[in-house]
Amino acid sequence: MNRHVISVLLENEPGALSRVVGLFSARGYNIESLTVAPTEDPSISRMTIISLGNDELIEQITKHLNRLIEVIKVVDLTEGEHSERELMLVKVHAVGKEREEMKRLSDIFRGRIIDVTDKTYTIELTGDTGKLDAFLKAIDPASVLEMVRTGACGISRGDRVLRV
Repeated sequence: MNRHVISVLLENEPGALSRVVGLFSARGYNIESLTVAPTEDPSISRMTIISLGNDELIEQITKHLNRLIEVIKVVDLTEGEHSERELMLVKVHAVGKEREEMKRLSDIFRGRIIDVTDKTYTIELTGDTGKLDAFLKAIDPASVLEMVRTGACGISRGDRVLRV
């Protein structure tokens, strides 16, 4: 099972997201992460879906997505070179010695402390999924009070462009 980054251009209209997710659900396909937002053209949204599967399964997913009326274009970004980024906000317990250690780890992983209280730091980290996972492994799991991740978004490298 390989990890695939599927990028979908679709009409920015009510119910479009629901139909894409319904397609995955109806066929028993899993979505590891999902991000969606309008593009430079406000009438079009770009959806990034991370899914696990072999090449045949991803080909089936792509074919089913292309059949949806709202879908304009589908590309498996993992077929070529691409860049991925994910945002994570993590609130950690930071008192006494832990405070300096959390700041040091945040700096090492090029994170930013965006909120400070007497007992906590909220740290913003951006990077590929592996970097964010590595940060979580580097800190004491008991110090994590709350965490939220956006899921990955991706774009092709070089001259390749996903457009209508």
